Amino acid sequence: MIKKLKPVTAHKPVLMQEVLDNLDIKPRGLYLDVTFGSGGHTRAILEKEPKCHVIAMDWDALALETFGHPLQEEFKDRLTLLWGNFSNLYKLLKKYDIHEVDGILADFGTSQIQIAQTPGISFFRDTPLDMRLSSAHQQVTAADVLNRSSQEKLAQLFFQLGEEPKSRQIARAIVAARSKKYFSTTGQLVDVIESVIPNKGKRGIHPATKVFQALRIYVNHELENIQAFLPAAVTALKTGGRLACISFHSLEDRMVKQFFKDQELAHTLEIVTARAVVAADEEIMDNPSARSAKLRVAQKIK
Repeated sequence: MIKKLKPVTAHKPVLMQEVLDNLDIKPRGLYLDVTFGSGGHTRAILEKEPKCHVIAMDWDALALETFGHPLQEEFKDRLTLLWGNFSNLYKLLKKYDIHEVDGILADFGTSQIQIAQTPGISFFRDTPLDMRLSSAHQQVTAADVLNRSSQEKLAQLFFQLGEEPKSRQIARAIVAARSKKYFSTTGQLVDVIESVIPNKGKRGIHPATKVFQALRIYVNHELENIQAFLPAAVTALKTGGRLACISFHSLEDRMVKQFFKDQELAHTLEIVTARAVVAADEEIMDNPSARSAKLRVAQKIK
């Protein structure tokens, strides 16, 4: 059964103090927040060091308009806003003649605002199966994927990107259902998933969680974007500058962890966080979204 989600007007950024501590913010430093969202991390950096400058970037133009402009009025010329996807970091910095920066922050999670406002993201609301976090950057919708992909491709997608153990059964059920009716809403998809994995209510995660995650990642090319971002971020850092990445699921975290290890072997980066930094119990109590957040930080050494 689809439930209504209360409107979200604010997003609590995760691991705030841990980010500030590990980013090693310096006076007159130039910092880049490539996932601005509602500006929580950006504000914290600007308040932490009154003489630093932040370049805040997001591929959601509405986020920059809604939260970026008021923040810019408050912090004046200490904040610069850029519209764009962090996968194009190298091109964007070159376009705006930005050279080296002292630190870069990337939060790869989907904000509560995006979940609430983007059609298709939440399985608690019956909305069009879109899932594009930026329609200007992506053309294919989740509905396109579900209605056009083969059963084999759907099963592979759900297993690899969602780590869904019943991927084959769900893919088979989707193909059978779409032969009768075109998939167009989240409600239709949830009903099919629940026909394979019954919803046990409060016990365990919702049965649609992993399939929705897989579709969102696929539609928005999230892993490919991270893969393109990481080497560009290293290039953009000054020697001694730090790269901080917050991941929310194992695929992202493994990618960041392996990249940092490879760069350390190449004597380009030095890993600052020996293991992933996670939220304290107090933060999780206050902000359940922090439960799965993992922060990894590395410093450029040449």
